[in-house]
Amino acid sequence: MISVDGWLANAVQCPSPNANQRPLGQEISLLVIHNISLPPGEFGTGFVAAFFSNQLDPSLHPYFETIAELKVSAHLFIDRLGNVTQFVAFTERAWHAGASAFNNIENCNDYSIGIEMEGCDNIAYTDNQYTALAEVTRKLLATYPKITPERIVGHSDIAPERKTDPGSAFDWARFHSLLTSG
Repeated sequence: MISVDGWLANAVQCPSPNANQRPLGQEISLLVIHNISLPPGEFGTGFVAAFFSNQLDPSLHPYFETIAELKVSAHLFIDRLGNVTQFVAFTERAWHAGASAFNNIENCNDYSIGIEMEGCDNIAYTDNQYTALAEVTRKLLATYPKITPERIVGHSDIAPERKTDPGSAFDWARFHSLLTSG
């Protein structure tokens, strides 16, 4: 269930300061799948929550020095165990897509929901992640009817010159099958 104010029941809530209001009258009509791991290729570290909360200590890893000043977020993060954390209410604009366009409409953050999968482009995602993603997506489709299966894309689809995620390891056919079989 998704509350009227855009929070997913049963998700851990960890509100991010990296969000703002969507443009007035803007309907949610796109779902963007991403991946993230901090440090790159390492899982279960807790650093993603710190990053989305502007609390990442750059002294803990050399890579963190390169991203510590960035202000980013996503609506949801699904870890390798399938646990779901919500950082931004769906009714608000999360800062996940950057420079982007879908069907020649720019600024995807204005009208999309962003879900980060804990992972890398070339490492298989877990069964628990696919199950959680399908469950969440079914709820989003029911709540936001402008999001259709054709309007579920990867970050690479809306920013192809900059991004590659969720990568070749993401099994789109499996995900779509789970959406229809659930």
